[in-house]
Amino acid sequence: MRESTKRLMGLLLSVAAGALQAAPSNATLIKAAHLLDPRTGNVLSPAAVLVEGNTIKRVGSPGDVQSAAPNDATVIDLGGATLLPGLIDGHTHLLLDIVVPPQAESSRHPNGVFAPGLLLAIVESPSKRVLLGAQMAREDLESGITTVRNLGHSGIDGDTELRDAIAAGRVSGPRILASGRKLITSGEYLQDLNPALAESILKQEFLIIDGVDAARRDVRQNALQNVDVIKVSADENLTVAELAAVVDEAHREHLKVAVHASDTTSIQTAIDAGADSIEHGNDVTDAQLAQMRAKGIFLGLTPTFYDGFWSKITEPNIVLSAATRAANTASDARRKQKYDALVQRVLKSGVKFAAGSDMCWSYPGKTRGEASIEALANLRKAGMPALDTLRSVTSNAAEMLGWQDRIGSLEAGKFADLVAVQGDPLADISELQRVRFVMKDGRVIRNDISH
Repeated sequence: MRESTKRLMGLLLSVAAGALQAAPSNATLIKAAHLLDPRTGNVLSPAAVLVEGNTIKRVGSPGDVQSAAPNDATVIDLGGATLLPGLIDGHTHLLLDIVVPPQAESSRHPNGVFAPGLLLAIVESPSKRVLLGAQMAREDLESGITTVRNLGHSGIDGDTELRDAIAAGRVSGPRILASGRKLITSGEYLQDLNPALAESILKQEFLIIDGVDAARRDVRQNALQNVDVIKVSADENLTVAELAAVVDEAHREHLKVAVHASDTTSIQTAIDAGADSIEHGNDVTDAQLAQMRAKGIFLGLTPTFYDGFWSKITEPNIVLSAATRAANTASDARRKQKYDALVQRVLKSGVKFAAGSDMCWSYPGKTRGEASIEALANLRKAGMPALDTLRSVTSNAAEMLGWQDRIGSLEAGKFADLVAVQGDPLADISELQRVRFVMKDGRVIRNDISH
């Protein structure tokens, strides 16, 4: 090799080495007055978190963490704020935003409150629908929800495609565990459809369970769509054998099964079939809670309609008769009393539980994220201690999703998903509705904290 060539190669190697040395560290040091670990209940004051790339590298006192940080790390000082893990919505519907129809319209249809809005969503262009989902996802993230489990009503592939677009950085939103099409028995949700169109309409949104073989086939069809979880809606027509086949086939694919079950019969079917989580569970008995605890089945609480939610979303949009308004008020009171009792029974039972907003409704004056956080915080109003309420949307929810090794707490090795509030959420859970700082995957989504 010529001497001049050797000198040139040496120069190039030297320049390259210098460039590598000069490259920024891609590290962020976050300081705050407090850090609350919902899993343990411990509060660290003051606190710091070192983030490298999309991962938490170290958590501890500012002095300890700063000593491990690169000299050129970006520093974010949140002053007197309290740091928390990113929030998890364990049950949502990002591709639905139902406006409650007028009374006259609702009364003409079976399931008239929900079905008209669902039909309107199904007949929309899939492109338009997924763009709406992208807006809902962004609004969730901006409110501090960094992970969601989307449980149906997304068309054939709306939630899986939205999930992948977010993961690729093309749109902004939380991590999504997508369920694809919901598995149902014939006659659920939408009835009295035009026979010439019924099959096509249903295929856009659901997979029909019609026997054990069909149940396995439905799971495989969703697995082909690369879903993260299987969602089943249980009613009195669903047999234990059919649901057990779903569970067995899903577990073969390393997928968990979430079962919508509100009445006692459906809840028992889900328990007997070995579901991983039972969603809603409003009529669960104490004996069933004991069975769920013994089997390790999660209860996915959805306190959506607590605290007069139905009145809040209907009254701004439609004219209600005096009789209907009075009926809604009475229904709100009964629902509150029943849910208060449910929360106490759940806490007493020792069953595993997490929370989901079940948000699919248009809430006048609120973004999707604001509406979802309000619903999740209702557990505190229903008598759940603040720490348990926080666990239901962080560490407990992470375990229910099977992602406890990735999210749900601020620990080294987990995704850098953090939120911060100005006050103390243990003293006032409504602080969750005023999230001021959001980081997802090591990237700052918003920072409205000044000090």
